[in-house]
Amino acid sequence: MATSRLQMEGDDSVLLHVTHSNLKSFAADVRFSPQMNVEGVKEKLWKKCGTSVNAMALELYDESGSKVALLSDDSRPLGFYSPFDGFRLHIVDLDPSSVTTGGWLEDTSLVEKYTISEEDYAKRTDSFRKFKEKRVSQNPAASEVKTKEDFMEDLCANIKVGDRCQVEPGEKRGVVKYVGRAESLGPGYWVGIQYDEPLGKHDGMVKGTRLFECPPLHGGVVRPDKVKVGDYPERDPFEEDEI
Repeated sequence: MATSRLQMEGDDSVLLHVTHSNLKSFAADVRFSPQMNVEGVKEKLWKKCGTSVNAMALELYDESGSKVALLSDDSRPLGFYSPFDGFRLHIVDLDPSSVTTGGWLEDTSLVEKYTISEEDYAKRTDSFRKFKEKRVSQNPAASEVKTKEDFMEDLCANIKVGDRCQVEPGEKRGVVKYVGRAESLGPGYWVGIQYDEPLGKHDGMVKGTRLFECPPLHGGVVRPDKVKVGDYPERDPFEEDEI
């Protein structure tokens, strides 16, 4: 128990590796304050994985894989359970009807996709194809403009995988996971981001091409001019509530 009190008094954050019972590809390193209670930890994790607070059970494992504790009391501070950097915090989703069950958030083949025949698409007047044809007819020179293969390569000089960053618009924060070309997105250079919160569109798989790995809905790929690297630590959603 002395160790728990020491962590509380030090007020130092602890870095835990988070996994999920239903989301096999979900894995994230998240910092927590030992003073945050278990309910607050669940609130923070809910925003990252989708499992509701009421349906979430938390298990703490040490670096050897041995179970240290079941975080069963929502009112207790995290420091009571003596977590240390490198420990694993495992989320168990107790809701059988949860959005995380059945693989829906990981296996896109399970999602019914909207399809339209070529004939029906050609009949539509509000499609991108019609818009492009109209634009070219109004300005034939526009169709000759092509993006160069080294487009924005110079802006990638100071962007490296592993850098903390902020992405505009929206001041979304995360970690750089990929820098380079992405043929499926078009010519030029792109930057892959793992957002701290589920503000993305994918898990690093873009149009059938795996650019990087990240939890579902945490991935985004943007042009380098939208990315600022530097001291952009992960925001604590409870920070504004602290006195």
